[in-house]
Amino acid sequence: MRLGAGFGNLDLGTDFGAIRDVVQALDDAGLGSVSVNDHVVGGHPDRAAGRNVHTADTPVHEPLVLLAFIAAVTRRIELVSSVLLLPQRQTVLVAKQVAELDLLSGGRVRLGVGIGRNWMEYEALGEDFTTRGARIEEQVTVLRRLWTEDLVSFEGRWHRLDRIGLNPLPRQRPVPIWMGSYVGAVVEKVIERIGRLADGWMPQLPPGDELAAVLERLRGYARAAGRDPASIGVECVTRIRPGDDPARWADTAVAFHRLGATHLKVHTAGNGFARPDEHLALMLRWKAVVDDALG
Repeated sequence: MRLGAGFGNLDLGTDFGAIRDVVQALDDAGLGSVSVNDHVVGGHPDRAAGRNVHTADTPVHEPLVLLAFIAAVTRRIELVSSVLLLPQRQTVLVAKQVAELDLLSGGRVRLGVGIGRNWMEYEALGEDFTTRGARIEEQVTVLRRLWTEDLVSFEGRWHRLDRIGLNPLPRQRPVPIWMGSYVGAVVEKVIERIGRLADGWMPQLPPGDELAAVLERLRGYARAAGRDPASIGVECVTRIRPGDDPARWADTAVAFHRLGATHLKVHTAGNGFARPDEHLALMLRWKAVVDDALG
């Protein structure tokens, strides 16, 4: 099981030197990936109407630009968006940006995508919030074709391409596309979509019977689509605190591994840390414990 570090919102801060030092230390320590999240804009908190959505009060780095910076100062670590809100973006532009990032990083990109739940962002970016689920499916098809074909002709509901091509193409052809799902919620249509289309799933469920059942359904959807369920990766997440019993970290990692998780990332957000190096220190403690538990 491949271990990674997940950063949400502004855990990395805004000091480019501190960001460089943290990601280089993760790279040197052998962490398999670094994941960053996505929001382009946020609205006034009053507009959220009590719903748990991103507002302008919380700063967030632009993920592809941040990952490009991380690529430039690291050597091995995988660069992951977790997740890019794809339907609120222009598909062909995303294809170009991700192809460039993958090429210049030596093929280290894994594109995690999702549809989001913040209507304010879609409104600000001029995209339709209500069709985002259907649109992402067409986007995935278009992205993969643009990353693997010199010239693409495509006629869909949202895309019309007449002999259009990227140059240069990415190193990975295609770049792997994983899909996320909202914390604590299982939407069956999303699970079906992942089983049918995605290279991997990023669940936000703890290890246990519920996750096991959803994984079994996802694998069933993959088989129904003529796919090998074993080809679909699963990246679980664990959230830790400084006062945790490290045995819990080990037990959680082992439980995820037994369920068939291929990746596990650690989150240290919400601990009140003032500096990125505090996140780093806790992540490295976790890695040592989990490495020992997994053998």
